[in-house]
Parts: sequence; C-alpha cells; structure tokens
Amino acid sequence: MKARITITLKPGVLDPQGKAIEGALHALGFGSAGDVRQGKYIEVEVAESDPAKARARSSACASSCSPTPSSRITLMNSRRRKSLASPSEAPAT
Repeated sequence: MKARITITLKPGVLDPQGKAIEGALHALGFGSAGDVRQGKYIEVEVAESDPAKARARSSACASSCSPTPSSRITLMNSRRRKSLASPSEAPAT
C-alpha cells in the first residue's frame, strides 16, 4: 500500500516560506493567490495490506520526518484516495 504523506505547519503558525511564495506569485501576476502554505510531500510504499497497520507505520514514518509539534500530517491511501489521517491529525476547522 502506498502512503502519501503531506506535512504542513498547523494553521496559525507563521509560515515565512509560504509568505515568500505568495509574494512571488503576486509578482508573477497571480494577485488572487492568498494564504499560501509551504510543506513537504512524501510517498512511501508500506508493505502492509491491513489499513490500520499501514496507517500506524506511515504515521510513525511521517512523525520521524517532521518531529516538530507545529506540523500537521495527512496520510493518503493512493489506491482509494481515502485519507488515512487519524482524527487527531485531521485539519482543525
């Protein structure tokens, strides 16, 4: 099972790289771009067929890649395009 891991800063945490990208987009003529957030995207093949075990292994991998508590991690199953993020990792509304 392939896990797609997206690591971004949590909402409310200052993202200076996102602001720099937003400024560059405006300079390139994309003035409608706003609230740009920069992050990391990682794909990992997990040798598990059980979704719960795959979620646990992927979550451990993602946490190792970004140990900062200000990060938000989203896991995706590439076959079904269904989020594997646990409720505690889901984006705040």
